[in-house]
Amino acid sequence: MRQNRVKKLMREGQLALGKYVTMADPQIVEIIGIAGFDAAFIDMEHTTFDLGLVEQMIRAADLAGVTSMIRVPDNDAKLILRLLDAGAEGIIVPHVDGIEGAKRAVDAVRYPPLGDRGASAGSRAARFGSVPYQEHSRQSNEEILLSVMTEDDKGINDIEKIAALDGIDLVSIGPSDLSQALGVTDPSDPRLMAKVTEMANQVKSIGKAKLQFPMNHNACPLTPTQLVGLGVGYTHVGPPPPSILLRHMSESLKVIHAELGR
Repeated sequence: MRQNRVKKLMREGQLALGKYVTMADPQIVEIIGIAGFDAAFIDMEHTTFDLGLVEQMIRAADLAGVTSMIRVPDNDAKLILRLLDAGAEGIIVPHVDGIEGAKRAVDAVRYPPLGDRGASAGSRAARFGSVPYQEHSRQSNEEILLSVMTEDDKGINDIEKIAALDGIDLVSIGPSDLSQALGVTDPSDPRLMAKVTEMANQVKSIGKAKLQFPMNHNACPLTPTQLVGLGVGYTHVGPPPPSILLRHMSESLKVIHAELGR
């Protein structure tokens, strides 16, 4: 298994940058790589992407030299296993159910002795059997990135325990769901940033996992410098491609309409 670009950058103390993949076309993943991002954030939670399409996106990420980070719909060990066997380099588990949910995620992603991932010596991830199984399992435990999202009360309350758990690389804060949990609707509400800072300090105090938080997110728009100050190791950079396309098309159409007097 190749070196995980995101994990390498985090080990070096840098902020790794990913871009959203919310359009059903593997070419988006290639474009993300060509543009120079470190990861393609392939979202299966808020899209209709099926497993076959995601496998093509994973191949495109390999071709483009970026880390394929898949957000699964839920903490489903069977789906996670299939994605890992297809060659996914990162798994993001949303709405993790406190420390017990985090342990289930570790079990699904890590081979023994760290976890309980099912063995497959002939998978694409094992280069179809060309890599000895012991080497494949060791490399997988070292290079695959696991992020768990602490968005609900149990995850928020257990954040220090989760950050201390072996096998967790990133503790993620989802600003939209966190805002909802806090009853906050205004991104400038000081309660939101106070809670984000509190959670960031809790993760930093453990000194193991890094924080994950999005950049330029509508619910809590933070700059690269602010993210680094919070101890963020990996971020999704907004806006997503559909928003970029829509903005560009709308602006282009306005220019044309102005020239035509429409």
